[in-house]
Amino acid sequence: MSRASLKAKLREAFPALGIKNYRYFWLGQMVSLIGTWMQTSAQAWLVLEITDSPLLLGLLGVAQFTPVLLFSLLAGVFVDRFSKRTLLLYTQAISMGLAFVLALLVLSGRVAYWQVFLVSLSLGIIKTVDIPARQSFMTELVGKKNLLNAIALNSTIFNLARIVGPVLSGMMMGWVGAGWCFFINGVTFLAVLIGLWKIELPNVGFRKTRERVLPELLAGLRYVLRHRTLFETIALLAIASIFTMNYNVWIPVLARNQLGLGASGYGFLMASLGVGAVIGSLLLASNSRKGIRQGLLRALPILTALLLIMTGLTKQYGLAVVLVAGIGMLNTAFTTTANSSMQVLSDDEYRGRVMSLYALVFTGSSPIGNTFVGWLSDAYTVSPALILSGSLALILLVFTGLVSRNGKKTRSRDSAFQGDS
Repeated sequence: MSRASLKAKLREAFPALGIKNYRYFWLGQMVSLIGTWMQTSAQAWLVLEITDSPLLLGLLGVAQFTPVLLFSLLAGVFVDRFSKRTLLLYTQAISMGLAFVLALLVLSGRVAYWQVFLVSLSLGIIKTVDIPARQSFMTELVGKKNLLNAIALNSTIFNLARIVGPVLSGMMMGWVGAGWCFFINGVTFLAVLIGLWKIELPNVGFRKTRERVLPELLAGLRYVLRHRTLFETIALLAIASIFTMNYNVWIPVLARNQLGLGASGYGFLMASLGVGAVIGSLLLASNSRKGIRQGLLRALPILTALLLIMTGLTKQYGLAVVLVAGIGMLNTAFTTTANSSMQVLSDDEYRGRVMSLYALVFTGSSPIGNTFVGWLSDAYTVSPALILSGSLALILLVFTGLVSRNGKKTRSRDSAFQGDS
């Protein structure tokens, strides 16, 4: 294959990368996400080291995601009224500052749990604006034609960073300590800030027509409640997010308390999650022409729950790596399918509010799940915590599927009755 034909195939496969503004954003995110995952891994390990409490580790997740749970829908309306690029410049700069603050506290040797908690809470407040701003900014960068390709590329670098970041974090913690992981994360924010600064977009200014916020929010919620498939997808997402996606709580506890691993072993266990996620993304991308299959959407979280139960039962490092990778693969395939389903099934006038609800459930469920699995791990060890989480998820997922199936049968009988009459 000639060099020219290879370039042509790459342009055909990844058209979003042909857009200069998106390239700036994508490359900046590629660097910054590695730093983010370094900090995420190091922070979880640091909290376990200074507190020896899975519950306090879980509460750290509560601090970070509770603001998203409380204010995500309102933030979505707010984001629509201002320049997304300007908002992202502010949110990323503040996040960089918080990383440097945490690095200074750890390197000074005076770090305390309450300080880490406050930094996490501050990050949660910033994410309330940052998440909807980043999601809606993508359309401005690439347009609707290349939107799915851009989302797939973003998912790829996110999951690759999930592999590289924890490994680098484990190595750095073993060599020089957790403080330098936070410092490196602060430096990596420069890449995304430079990328945002170089992006050139038309200045659309403020939105002149401002509808009342509360009626618009309620209309979006009613729309989802009345659309059975959208509501089922949200329900499945909520169950999976609460019971099967609390990696930052149960993986470090599993590594340290059940498998007896050190920082490096923990880093590689977290990296296996990323490897599985990349495999899941690639498998889904290679079969994307077949369209969205609702049966797959229901089956994936059930399989994840089964793997979670098996993880709670194992005490072998090699098997744990395989199971964690499988959980990463299935959960990534599920969330990508759910995201695509929500966007495809939503009417244009409601899509923004529907996806805000998606982000709210996906991110905002973490405080509930983190507290639940952290408390169980603290009270009964991580093994029964994972077994119970997987079992509850399995029961609720099957129940949701049965309710959805019965609802469809009822609608079919009603339609047949109306046709006969």
